[in-house]
Amino acid sequence: MEKPNPTKSSCFKAFPETRPDPFIAFVMPFAVTDFDFSIPPELIAKHPPAQRDGARLLQLLVQGGLSDRNITDLPQLVQPGDLWLINDTRVIPSRLFGHKASGGKVELLLLEALDDHQRRWRAWGKSNRPCKLGEQISIAEGVVAEVVARDGRELELELACEDVASALAQHGHMPLPPYIDRPDDIADRTRYQTVFATVPGAVAAPTAGLHLTGNLMAAMEHAGAQFARITLHVGPGTFQPVSVDRIGDHAMHAEHYTIPEATARSITLAKAEGRRVVCVGTTSLRAIESAWQDGEVRVGAFTSRLFIYPGYHWRVADVLLTNFHLPRSTLLMLVAAMTGRERVLAAYRHAVAAHYRFFSYGDAMFVERDR
Repeated sequence: MEKPNPTKSSCFKAFPETRPDPFIAFVMPFAVTDFDFSIPPELIAKHPPAQRDGARLLQLLVQGGLSDRNITDLPQLVQPGDLWLINDTRVIPSRLFGHKASGGKVELLLLEALDDHQRRWRAWGKSNRPCKLGEQISIAEGVVAEVVARDGRELELELACEDVASALAQHGHMPLPPYIDRPDDIADRTRYQTVFATVPGAVAAPTAGLHLTGNLMAAMEHAGAQFARITLHVGPGTFQPVSVDRIGDHAMHAEHYTIPEATARSITLAKAEGRRVVCVGTTSLRAIESAWQDGEVRVGAFTSRLFIYPGYHWRVADVLLTNFHLPRSTLLMLVAAMTGRERVLAAYRHAVAAHYRFFSYGDAMFVERDR
């Protein structure tokens, strides 16, 4: 499919090609089956906890072993001078339901705006029969999506409506991941969004950040934490399992990220002073590891295809706050790179036995990187 070049817009930017991803220190002969585990379906969280900061927290202790804690214990885990990186991307209501002129139902997931006015979008389409070029999909009165290009499941759409942002706010649905397996509701508009979400562009939430509240962050600051923001627009590829046998053959999906100048200065100073950099979520971690070049953090907007798995040569991240991830996923492999595959899988077995809640609306882990 031939695509136009993206240009800057209010929600999406044109991201230049990133430099080559950081190297892997040595190649480990891992198979995708090395990152498998079993989870009872009832442990998959279909709804968020009653309180935003009400999740449990499994701490992987530095000296070995595990500690069952709660998210509200985070101030106790802060070390004075810690720099905590949060992802301020905002999830857009990017799932649309419509129908063709024939009456056939169509489900669309908008992935990325391709022009200044957010009229053209890269999208995924789902219908009984593939959408054809030129086909018009009626979303609501006055809101029509025309298929202007296609390549398998991926479509390029032209949206016809008075105001795209208003149309999405009124007719769009929150793009809950497939394993939640329920329609979105009004509560998801706020709960599938961090309290610091300000930059629209994600089609999946940076889930570790969902646990933080203003009061909890204030308590963490009182304990000596500093917060800095990055933006990485989470894409749907984050939920896709690795489909190749050897993980080194996996082609990582691309995600756009931005590093502000103030954040870059804070990170470079923290590393120079030997203070911990704590990443709230795998998205913050991937962004900052991608942005580190020649002993400092690059400022600006870039694209990352960084695939982190055991054997990765770490440069920035010291600690990771993260939710529990899908079997065979690149996110599980990233966590294993922090502290070892066997230790992470043992922690997952403990979490299953202790009835932790899994995935986007589930509980979390606090993982310090092996030195």
